[in-house]
Amino acid sequence: MVAAKLGRSCPAAANGELVLMELLEAIIDRSADILRRISAEVDGVSRTIFAARQAFDSTATYQDILRSIGQQGDLTSKARECLVSINRLRLYPANEADSMRWAKDQRASLKGMQRDAQSLSDHAGFLADKITFLLDALLGVVSLEQNKIIKIFSVAAVIFMPPTLVASLYGMNFKHMPELDWNFGYPLAILLMIVAAIVPYDFFKLKHWL
Repeated sequence: MVAAKLGRSCPAAANGELVLMELLEAIIDRSADILRRISAEVDGVSRTIFAARQAFDSTATYQDILRSIGQQGDLTSKARECLVSINRLRLYPANEADSMRWAKDQRASLKGMQRDAQSLSDHAGFLADKITFLLDALLGVVSLEQNKIIKIFSVAAVIFMPPTLVASLYGMNFKHMPELDWNFGYPLAILLMIVAAIVPYDFFKLKHWL
């Protein structure tokens, strides 16, 4: 990009300082573009995680979101490392600008790059914190979903436990069981099992456990 820019303009006073300034400016601009793209991706992930259940299930899976968070976190860390290197590199020409008699506009450009690089570093830090928050939020959502599934199985086991107890009692083959001779023994056992299943279900609904 810098070579193409200098090739088009072909400045007469092209020197090493000019090339260095153009390179630093191009790297900072590209870092800003990368961070802007990361910010858009992170916002999309945030909307997906905190969306309604129906929208969440229809857009992406937990694995896809976790993979996206990992990719954006890795890219953010690389951008931060790049900006740290740029800040360290920029210090040398900034300290040597007076002795090397750089032009005033080049010194002003160096100060502008310093402000831009610092603001981008702060933004990268903010993105890193947000990515960490989204990772914790995703793990929390996964934990809640797992708890819901476990709760459903637990409630189902409790609901079907009394009917199973009734069925096991009347499934015994003892010789002296008066209920076995009743004409309405079988319907009564069925009714008893239904009632034994409905009572725990209504109790759970009353306690808002379902």
